[in-house]
Amino acid sequence: MHRQVLCHRSAAAVAARRMRTIVGSVLGRDSWMWRTHEVKLLNTSSGDTVKIGEISYKLKIPRNPELVPVKHITDSLPQTVAQHLRWIMQKDLLGQDVFLIGPPGPLRRSIAMQYLELTKREVEYVALSRDTTETDLKQRREIRSGTAFYIDQCAVRAATQGRVLVLEGLEKAERNVLPVLNNLLENREMQLEDGRFLMSSERYDKLLQEHTKEELDSWKIVRVSEDFRVIALGLPVPKYKGNPLDPPLRSRFQARDIYHLPFKDQLELLYTVGPNIAAERVSQLLSLATTLCSQESSDLGLPDFPVDNLLPALHVLNAVPMLSSQQLVQRLYPYASILGKDGRSAVEGVLGRFELLDGRRAPAPGALKSVSVTRESEGRADVTLHVKDKEITFQVPAGTKEPRPPNSSPNFISTPSHSQLLSEMMQSHMVKDMCLIGAKGCGKSVLAREFAEILGYSIEPVMLYQDMTARDLLQQRYTLPNGDTAWRPSPLVTAAIEGKLLLLDGIHRVNLGTLAVLSRLLHDRELDLYDGTRLLRSDRYQTLKEQLQLSDEQLQERSIFPVHPSFRVLALAEPPVVGAAGGSSSSGGQQWLGPELLTMFLYHSVTPMAKAEEMGLIQGLTPNVPAEAAEQLLLLTHSLRKTNDPTAQSLASSLSTRQLLRICRRLSQYPEESIAHAVNKACLSRFLPSLARASLEKSLANCSIQDKPDPAEQTEDYSCVVKDGVLTIGNVSAPIYNPIEKMKVPDVLFYDNPQHMKVMEDMLKDFLLGEHLLLVGNQGVGKNKIVDRFLHLLNRPREYLQLHRDTTVQTLTLQPSVRDGIITYEDSPLVKAVKMGHILVIDEADKAPTNVTCILKTLVESGEMILADGRRIISDPREAKGRPNTIVMHPDFRMLVLANRPGFPFLGNDFFGALGDIFSCHAVDNPKPQAELAMLKQYGPDVPDATLQKLVAAFGELRSMADQGTITYPYSTREVVNIVKHLQKFPGEGLANVVRNVFDFDSYNKDTREILIEALHKHGIPIGAKPTSVKLAKELPLPEVQMTGHWTINQEGNARRKLLCPTETHRIDIKGPVFLRVQSYPCNRQESRALSFSEETAHWQIPMNEVNIICDVATKDDVLYVATCNPVSLFSMRERGDTIQSMELYDVFPRTISGVWQPFVTIAPLGNPLDGQVVLHEEQSNTVLHLDLVTGAVRRLLLSPDGDQPAGRASNWWSSKEQQGGHKMCRDFSHKNWLLFYKEGGNQLEVLDVLEGQVHSISLPINLKSVFLVAEDRWLLLESNTNKKFLLTKPMHMAAEESGVCQLHSISEDAVSSGHGAHSAEVSVPQMLSCDQLPNENLSAALNQKIVSPNRILADSGSFARVVVGFPDLMSPNEVYSFKRPVDLSAMKSSESGAHMFLRGGLQSSAAKQVNCVSLLSANQVVRALPPTKVPLKEVYPKDVTPPMTAAYLEVTDLSSKKVKYIPVPRSRTVSPYTSWLSKVSESDVVIAPLGSGGVVTVDMGGYVRLWETGLDTLQRSLLEWRNMIGTEDGRPVQITIQRDSGLDVNAPKHGKIDANNAPHVGGNQWAGGTGGRDTAGLGGKGGPYRLDAGHKVYQVSQAEKDAVPEDVRRAAREMAEKAFKERLKEIDMSEYDAATYKRFSTAVMRQVQSLRIILDSLQAKGKERQWLKNQALGELDDAKIIDGLTGEKSIYKRRGELEPELGSPQQKPKRLRVLADVSGSMYRFNGVDGRLERSMEAVCMVMEALESYEHKFKYDIVGHSGDGYDIELVRADKVPKNNKQRLKVLKTMHAHAQFCMSGDYTLEGTDASIKQLAREEADERFVVVLSDANLERYGIPPERFARVLTADPQVNAFAIFIGSLGDQAERLQKTLPAGRSFVAMDTKQIPQILQQIFTSTMLSSA
Repeated sequence: MHRQVLCHRSAAAVAARRMRTIVGSVLGRDSWMWRTHEVKLLNTSSGDTVKIGEISYKLKIPRNPELVPVKHITDSLPQTVAQHLRWIMQKDLLGQDVFLIGPPGPLRRSIAMQYLELTKREVEYVALSRDTTETDLKQRREIRSGTAFYIDQCAVRAATQGRVLVLEGLEKAERNVLPVLNNLLENREMQLEDGRFLMSSERYDKLLQEHTKEELDSWKIVRVSEDFRVIALGLPVPKYKGNPLDPPLRSRFQARDIYHLPFKDQLELLYTVGPNIAAERVSQLLSLATTLCSQESSDLGLPDFPVDNLLPALHVLNAVPMLSSQQLVQRLYPYASILGKDGRSAVEGVLGRFELLDGRRAPAPGALKSVSVTRESEGRADVTLHVKDKEITFQVPAGTKEPRPPNSSPNFISTPSHSQLLSEMMQSHMVKDMCLIGAKGCGKSVLAREFAEILGYSIEPVMLYQDMTARDLLQQRYTLPNGDTAWRPSPLVTAAIEGKLLLLDGIHRVNLGTLAVLSRLLHDRELDLYDGTRLLRSDRYQTLKEQLQLSDEQLQERSIFPVHPSFRVLALAEPPVVGAAGGSSSSGGQQWLGPELLTMFLYHSVTPMAKAEEMGLIQGLTPNVPAEAAEQLLLLTHSLRKTNDPTAQSLASSLSTRQLLRICRRLSQYPEESIAHAVNKACLSRFLPSLARASLEKSLANCSIQDKPDPAEQTEDYSCVVKDGVLTIGNVSAPIYNPIEKMKVPDVLFYDNPQHMKVMEDMLKDFLLGEHLLLVGNQGVGKNKIVDRFLHLLNRPREYLQLHRDTTVQTLTLQPSVRDGIITYEDSPLVKAVKMGHILVIDEADKAPTNVTCILKTLVESGEMILADGRRIISDPREAKGRPNTIVMHPDFRMLVLANRPGFPFLGNDFFGALGDIFSCHAVDNPKPQAELAMLKQYGPDVPDATLQKLVAAFGELRSMADQGTITYPYSTREVVNIVKHLQKFPGEGLANVVRNVFDFDSYNKDTREILIEALHKHGIPIGAKPTSVKLAKELPLPEVQMTGHWTINQEGNARRKLLCPTETHRIDIKGPVFLRVQSYPCNRQESRALSFSEETAHWQIPMNEVNIICDVATKDDVLYVATCNPVSLFSMRERGDTIQSMELYDVFPRTISGVWQPFVTIAPLGNPLDGQVVLHEEQSNTVLHLDLVTGAVRRLLLSPDGDQPAGRASNWWSSKEQQGGHKMCRDFSHKNWLLFYKEGGNQLEVLDVLEGQVHSISLPINLKSVFLVAEDRWLLLESNTNKKFLLTKPMHMAAEESGVCQLHSISEDAVSSGHGAHSAEVSVPQMLSCDQLPNENLSAALNQKIVSPNRILADSGSFARVVVGFPDLMSPNEVYSFKRPVDLSAMKSSESGAHMFLRGGLQSSAAKQVNCVSLLSANQVVRALPPTKVPLKEVYPKDVTPPMTAAYLEVTDLSSKKVKYIPVPRSRTVSPYTSWLSKVSESDVVIAPLGSGGVVTVDMGGYVRLWETGLDTLQRSLLEWRNMIGTEDGRPVQITIQRDSGLDVNAPKHGKIDANNAPHVGGNQWAGGTGGRDTAGLGGKGGPYRLDAGHKVYQVSQAEKDAVPEDVRRAAREMAEKAFKERLKEIDMSEYDAATYKRFSTAVMRQVQSLRIILDSLQAKGKERQWLKNQALGELDDAKIIDGLTGEKSIYKRRGELEPELGSPQQKPKRLRVLADVSGSMYRFNGVDGRLERSMEAVCMVMEALESYEHKFKYDIVGHSGDGYDIELVRADKVPKNNKQRLKVLKTMHAHAQFCMSGDYTLEGTDASIKQLAREEADERFVVVLSDANLERYGIPPERFARVLTADPQVNAFAIFIGSLGDQAERLQKTLPAGRSFVAMDTKQIPQILQQIFTSTMLSSA
C-alpha cells in the first residue's frame, strides 16, 4: 500500500488511516480502470450470448458437457474479476493464447475456470511438474493386446476437439519440455509421433476446397479446431522459485497480471464470511496481509502472506471468536518457524501496528470435550471445545469409522500442551488441510494418529522422499496379466475417493516442483490424472450429475469420480532451517516453506514439551523407570535444548522425546545401567567432533551425571553360553530362535574378546526390548563380524542388503523385471525379511542418499510401507484382514543397520543425523589394547608376543592421531588382523615388510608417510631398516685376570683389633605431611631400534626446565626415579609407561642465592609395603624427606633430635670452597625399607628404619671416609685418612637388645708376591662394591676355573673390576683377582679439550659426587660412565673416523667373554648454564643406574633418559628378534619355479655323468649338476639323490644396491629443485634469508595445513557429487520407466550429471572466518619462555596457507588486538596474501607490533567488535577465532563476561584459544567458559592443533 507510516494511536487517527488505506487501494492499483462491468447472459434465437461490459461472445453447445467446469462462479463477482474476465474474452475473440501471471494461490486458476464456465468450454487441465515430459502433453503409447497404440494426451485432445488447454505451473516444467508446444501455439500445427499432422483450421479448410476429406485423412492431416485456446497460469520467476520462461515461448502469450483482489473487494468478501467478528478486526487482519505482500516486505526477505487463506481463517474465527488474532496469524503465516530474528521482529512490528499482538492476553483454546457423530449429515461430527468457561460446538468432517472419545488410548498420554494442540487442530480441520511442523521425534506422528482416531478416520500414510515424482504421488503404470499397460492409482488417490485422512510424512523433503501437482487437490479438491480420470469436489460432482441427468455408473464410465467430502490432508514436516536461504539441496538446508506452500495448508507447530509434561509422559509410558534417572535425563535434555549454541542444539536433537523414551524403556528394564552410558550411546559421543564431545561431557558434568566406572566390568569375564536353548551374554539371556530356513543363519569365524562381548550384551538388551539396532563405527572394527556372530548365537536367519550411492527406493523394496512382456516384481531382501520374520542386515547404510534410506522410517515407526507394485506392508494383522494386497509384517522382523561414522574421511551421508533417533545406536570401536592383543593371539598363535605388543601399541597411537585429526585414515583392527595373519603363515617375513601391506597406500603422501614412519619407529617397528644396519660397539680384549692379593679379616682375641661399637635407638621426629601437586606429563617414549640395531633400546625426554640439573637416578623393579636439583624436583616413570609423574619440591628446598648453596639430592625408593614411596636426601643440609608419589604427601624426617640446623653451615656460607664433607646416604637395601646415613669425616652411623620410624645411631672409634653395605649385616668402612678398611658386623635384628653390640674388625691387605718383602700393595679405594655375589657359573667364567664361593665384585680407579672371593662370609684369607687397567683412571686428565671446555667451566674443582659405576651380577658385567677423555678412542674408532660428539661413554666390562666395549652416549639436547655445578654432580654428562630388567639406564644432563641393553645373551636374543622383524632378505634372487609333472617316472636315483666342460644343463636325465632335471643330482629337479650346485650361479648384486639410485641422478634432481626454488624466489622478489625465515614457520604447521587441505578437497569433491538426471535419451534404464520402455518410449533412461542449481534459489555464499590474533606486549615478553608469539604466528601462517585458493569458499581476514587497540588490520578479506613473501610480511607485522605496542588488553572488546561486524556481513556461516594470552583475572575481567561475549550472537560461532598461564588458572578458566568454545593451550605447540580441530569439527563438517 502507498501509505503505511501513520503511527499515532488515537482512534481518529486509526479511522483516518483505515479510510485512506481503503481509498488508496481502490485508486491505487486499478485506478486507470474506472468503468464498471457487468456480466450478462442473453438468450436469443440464434443461440445464447455472454456479454461482459460491451463485449459479447456466442456460446456453442459443448460435445462433452461433463468436461465443462461447474460451480466456479460465485454469486457476486467482484469488479476486478469482471475486468479480468473481460480481458480474457477480448483475447479469446482475437484467437490469442493468454498467460495469467501472479502470486501463488488459487485465484488465477479460479478466474480461468470461471471464464470457461461462463463460455461453456470444455477444459483440458494439466498441472506441470518437474517430471512432466512431452509424452504427457502430446501422445503416450499404451499396449493393447500386444500392440502399442498412441493415445492422445491433453494438448492434442484439446487441439482436435476444440477445448481449452489450461497449463498450470509453467515455471515448474523443465526447460526442454515446453518448446514442444511452440509451433502449436503460434501456427496451430504439430507433428505427432504416430505420423499424423495437426494443421490449423484455415489451411485445412483451404485444402478441403481442392481435395476430398478422404485424401486428407490418407495423408494423416488432422484439423485443429478454431475454438482451441491455451490458458497458461504461472508465477513470475525471478521473484519466486522456478525456471524462467523461454523467450520464444513467452512471446507467444499475452500476459495479464492477476494480483490479489483489491482491498475493498477482499474486505467485502471477508465481511460476508465472518458475521460474528468485529469489522475492525477483519480489516486489521487484511491490512496485515496486504502489508506482508508488499514489495517492501519481500525486499526484507519475508515470504508473501497467503491472502487466500484469510477466508478459511475467518471461518475459524467466526466459530471461535475468542481466539487471539496472533494465534490465527501464526497458523496462516508461521513466522516464528520460517524467519530469522530480524524477520520475526519485522513481522511483530507490523502485527503491533495493526493492534494484533494480543496473544498475551487471549486465553489458550482449551481442551477437547467430546466428539459425536452428526446424525443428519453423514461424514460430519460435532466437536465441543472447552474454552475459557464456555463450551463451543462446531461441525467438522469426520471419518467413516466410529469416533473414539479423546484421551482413551492406552499408548497416548495426553499432556496439556498436546490437548491444546489437538483442539487447535480441530478448529483448523473445520475449514482446511493442515500441516504439523515439529522436530524429529517430538510426537507429530503420534498426534496425527490420535487426531485421526478421535474423528474416526482411517489413516493413509504416504512417506515422501526427495526423488519422488508426480507419478509416485498420483498414479503409477503397471501391466495387466495379458501384458496390457494400465494405470494404478496411488494411495493418495484412493484416500481421496474413500475419504481417509492422508498423512503426507516429510513434506519438507519433496521437491516443490513435484508437490505442485497437489495444489489443485488441496485448494479445489479437484484432480486430473494421467489416464484421463478426473476427480471432482463432491458438490460439483452432484451438480454435474443433476445437470446432465447421469447416474454414478455413467459418470464413472466417463472417468469422473467424486472426492469424498471427508477427505483431508495432514502433512507432517520438520521445521524449516531458519536463515538457510536454500543451501545445497543435498544438505537438506532448503527453506522448504515458501509462499506457494503457505497457501496450501494451515500450519501448527508441535512445540517441544515442557519438562514436567515430558516427565509425565515418560512415567506414563515406562512406569518402572527409576525416578531419579528420568529426572537427571530431562535436566540434561532441557539444558541442552535451551542454549542457543548450535553444537548443543544438535546434541539435543539426538535426545528427542522418542530417544528419551527408548532410554527410559531400557532403564526400567535394566535399572543398574548408568545414564551417562545411555546418553553417550544416543548421541554416539564416540564419533562426535571433538568440540561437540567436549560440550556434551561438560553438560553431563553440569547435570552431575557421572559415568560410574563399573567395578565389575574389569574383573567380570564376559562370556557367552548357550545352554538348554537359552543364550546368555554377560548378564543378559534370550531364548534361541528356531528358524525354518537354517541356511540363512550366518556362521562366522569369531574370536571372543571382552569388548565385543560387551557390545553384544548391549545389543541383546535392546534386541529384547524390541528395538531395531544401528551400529556405527570406523571401517574394519568388526561391525559385520559382531552382527553375524550375534545372529549366529541367536540362531536368527538373516537377509543382507548392501547399499551404495546408486541405491534407489525401488531397489530397496522391489526389483522390476520383464517376463514375456509382463512386468513382474522380485521381492528385495527387505520385503522377504518382513514376510518371513528374518533379520534384515543393512550394510553401509551411510553410502545411500538419505532421501532413500528415510523410507525405512515409516517401516520402523508405523510398521507400514507401500511398495511399487501396489502391495503394502502392515504391522497390525487386524487391519490387514479386510484389505487386499497386504503383507503382514512378521512379528520377528528386525533391522540391524551398519554405518560408518559420520564426517571425514568417510564422507558418507549422515545416516545417523537423518534416522538416528528411530534406531537404538551402538558405537563400535577398535578393541582396547588388552582385548586386541588377546584377539591377535588367537589369529597368530605362533607370532611372538613382543611383535604383537608393538603392533597393538603402534596402531593404538595411530588411532589416537586419527581422532585428533593429525592423520585422516582411521587404522583399524582389520588391518592389524591382516598383518598378523600374514606373519602367522609366513613367519620368515619381517614385520617391517608386512606392515607395508597397510601403509603403502600412504607412500606417496610425504607428510602422512613421515608421521606414520615416526609412529612405527617410536614403537620399534623397524620399517625401512636393513638387516645389515647393526651398529653395536666395538669389543676390545680385557687384560688377563690376575690374583693380586689377599684380604684377611682379623678376628683373633687381640683386643685392639676387635672393637665394640655402642648403639642407641630413638624415635624419629616427623614434620608434615604437606600435600604437593603430582603432575603427570605424557611420556613420548621412542623405541631406539627403528632404523638400526644398537645397545640402546629406548629413549625419552623428561619434561624439565632447561636450567635444571639432573643429579640422581634410581630404579626399583620397572620404575625409574630421577631427581633434579635446580629447582629440586622428582620425576618417576615406568620403563614402558606412557606418563611421567613429577613433583616440584621448590617450596621445600628454597632456591638460595645462586651458586652459594648448590643442593645435591639422592633418591632411595622404598619397598613393599611402601611401594611407590621414596626417601630423598640432600647431602649438604642433611635434609631427609619422605615422599608419596600417589598422594603427593611430603614428610620431613628429623634424624638427630638436636634440631635440623646442620653444624658449621652458617659460619662461612660465602666461602665457596668445599665444605667439610657432606652427608651421605647408603641405599643399597632401601627396598628392605632401611637406610644408612653418615657424614664424611664423621664418626657416627645412623640407621633409619622407615617402617618402625626409628633411628639407630652407632658410634665408631674411627673417622669415616666411605661406607659400603656388602651385606645386610656386614658393612665395609673406610677410614678417612689412611683408607684402611674395617668390617662392621651387626646383629641381624637391632631389636634383640641383649646382643645390641656391633663389632668392628680391621682388614689387612697383603699383596700376592711377598717375596720382595714389599708391603707395597697399593691400597685399593673401592668406588663400587656389590652388595650381593656373582652367581657361581658367572664366577667360574670370570676366573676361568670351576669355583663355588661367596664373593663380591669391586671396582676402583686402577682396575676394570676386581673379584674378592670368599668375602665377606669366610674368615680365611680372601683372594683378590683383578682385571688391571693399563693406566689408572685418576691419573688421566679429566680436563676436556676444545668444545667441551667452556661447557665445563675449565678444570674440575673437586671430585664429582656421583661415582657412575654399577655392577650387573646376572650379566657378569661392570658398567661405568666415563667422559670421552678417559676412553681409548684411538682403539675404538679407525684412523680416519672422527669420534662422534658424546656426553659420555658406557664402559662395559664383560667378565664372561673377557671383553670391554665403549658405547657412546649421544650428547644431551640442552645443557644447563650452571656448568661448575654440573661438574660437581658427575664427571661425565650422565648419571647411571642399573635396571631391574638387566641393563642400565642413563640420564644425561639435559634430562634425556636412555635405556641400554648390555648383557650379551639378551643382546643376542634381541638382535635375532629384530632381524626377524625386518625379515630375511638374503640377497638371493627370487626364482620362479613351475613344477611340471614330466610324466616319466623316477628310475633309481644316480649321480649322473659329469660333464668335463661343465656346461650348464637344463632338464634331461643325464648330467650331474644340471637344473630342473630328473633323477640326477642338481637343483630344482625331481627324484635326484641330493642337490648339487656346479657353480653356475651368477654373482648376485645385493638387493639394496640394485634399488639405490645412482648418485649423479640424485644430484641432478637436487640441483633442479634448487634452481626452481631460486627462480620462484626471484619471481616474488624474496631473499633467501627471508625464505628461510618463512620456512621456519611454515614447516612447523606443514602437517596441519596438509590435513586441512585434504579435508577441504574432499569436501569440495563431495559438494560436486553428481545427481541423477531423469528422462534422458541415453544412460541406465530407469526402473520407474520400465513400462514406458515397453511401450517404446525413448527418454526412459537416467544418468548422473551435474545438477544445475534451481533458478530462484539463492547463491551459496562463502563461509566467513576471522582470526583475532593477540599481538600485545605480553606476547613478545613471554615469547622467550614458551614461544607463544611464534606459535601464534605459526597458527596465522597455517590459516593463510590452508585457505589459499579456497577464497571462493572461505572469506577470511586476520585482525590483531593489543594495548594499541582491538582492530589492527593484518590481512584484509579482499586482499589475502598470495605468496610466501606477502605471508611473511604479515608475520613480520605481527612480530613488530608486539614488540613496540603499548601494554594493555583488549581481548574482550576485540571479540565483541569482531562478532558484531561479522554478524552484519553476508555469509553462509560465520566464525571468529580469538587467540589471546589474556590473564583475565589480572585485568579484573570475570570469565562469565567473556563467556557472554563469546555466545552473544548465535549466528557467529566464536572460539577462544587462551595461551595457558600460571598454575591451574587456565583450567579454572575453561570450567567457566562454554564447552567446545574455549581452549587452553598449556603448551604453545598445541595452538596450531587446536585451530585445526576447530576447523575440522565446525567449518568443515557442513561445507
